[in-house]
Amino acid sequence: MAEGAAPGGHPWFAAVYDSLMAAGERRFMAAEREAVVGGARGRVLEIGCGTGLNLPYYTAAATERWAVEPDPFMLARAARRAAEQGVAVDLRRAPAESLPFADDFFDTVVSTLVLCTVADPARALAEVRRVLRPGGELRFYEHVRSASRLGALGQDVVTPLWRRIAAGCHPNRDVAGAIRAAGFTIVALEPKTPVPPVPPLCVVRPQVRGVARKETR
Repeated sequence: MAEGAAPGGHPWFAAVYDSLMAAGERRFMAAEREAVVGGARGRVLEIGCGTGLNLPYYTAAATERWAVEPDPFMLARAARRAAEQGVAVDLRRAPAESLPFADDFFDTVVSTLVLCTVADPARALAEVRRVLRPGGELRFYEHVRSASRLGALGQDVVTPLWRRIAAGCHPNRDVAGAIRAAGFTIVALEPKTPVPPVPPLCVVRPQVRGVARKETR
């Protein structure tokens, strides 16, 4: 599962992404997006916005909205969705590893199914931390490395192939650990297991919804 794609762009993946996500959106992702995105406040940045599936879930509490996406084919679809739904958002083509914004600029950063695809998670999270104001929140929903040895081994084995068919998605990343290592304090973390434990989607199980804070100086 991957919201954003690699910098070069994946036209075929962008074309089928919404269809691939449709069943999951109905079963569980719509509610997760509402919980994550609906809590965004103030100046908000979404990284790896993909085709714009989060756009309908922003509320008036998100007073100013920006979104970045490195894949031009995904970004074009997000722009169409924003126009069709009348959502005010400043869309820019940029990777999470190089955010074109000033330090301490945002109150909230949103990431859903993105940190699996970024080329350099540590650098991306360092950039997120840089652009967040002290006390600002990173609100996220991501699939993560399995806690079981066998499950993690399976993710490691399948990752090279999965990356090729899922636009750079790494199912074996310890996302929560990376967020902590980047200097954030995780203030909420809820395990999720919405995906059935059967191939092939079992490789993106488990998942987590959380909130991390950039502590005040």
